[in-house]
Amino acid sequence: MPDPAPGETSLSKLLSTLRLSMHPDTFVFSTFPIEPPPPKTLPMEMYFREQEECTVITTLESAKKYSLDYVFPCRKITCEVHSSLDAVGFMAAISKRLTDRGIGANPVSGYYHDHLFVPVDRADEAVKALEELAKDARTME
Repeated sequence: MPDPAPGETSLSKLLSTLRLSMHPDTFVFSTFPIEPPPPKTLPMEMYFREQEECTVITTLESAKKYSLDYVFPCRKITCEVHSSLDAVGFMAAISKRLTDRGIGANPVSGYYHDHLFVPVDRADEAVKALEELAKDARTME
């Protein structure tokens, strides 16, 4: 049996210690056929192979440079807490808070951190909503 994934699993601790950082660039989503793959020189924040095609998240600047079709101009918010890949409820709590504000988010979990891609025009509002979530969690401790 494999070892459990490292990182924090306690929902209350994840929420109460949550810090956020917003990347300065605007990101976009684009797709590529499975073959051939995207250009090796294309800077990719994420590459995910789906049944239909491959999804790539890259910067708006890169998408324009490579003349890509793209959708969903967004900002990346990183949750600066090392959440375990086994953590239960963390992204659900974040998603609920953003849903309550009518803010769409596309989450991506990395090995160390979770990231949210939110609409450019709602990014500051999303950070504020999540900072309030962390503050609420700290007052419940």
